[in-house]
Amino acid sequence: MPLLPVEKRKAELANGHIVEYDVVSPVEVLFKNRRCNCSAMVLPGNSEPLLGAIPLEDMDVLVHPQRQELIVNPEHPYFVQMKMK
Repeated sequence: MPLLPVEKRKAELANGHIVEYDVVSPVEVLFKNRRCNCSAMVLPGNSEPLLGAIPLEDMDVLVHPQRQELIVNPEHPYFVQMKMK
C-alpha cells in the first residue's frame, strides 16, 4: 500500500537552506522483536534515513557505541519496557 502524504514540514539542512518535504504516516518501523508506528519525512533520491530518538525509545532499543550498531536493550531482551517516571 502506498504511503500518502498527511502534511508538509520544513527542515533546515546542514548548509542552512530551508526545504519543505511531505510527511507520511503511519509508518511501521520493525527491528528484531520490536516495532513502532511513527511519521516520516519523504526525502529526495538516495538520502540516508535517520531514525529519531522517539521511535528508538518507543522500541526500547539502544545504539551500541563501540560496535556502531542498533541493539535491543539488554536489560529487556524479550519485551519493551518503558520508564514512566
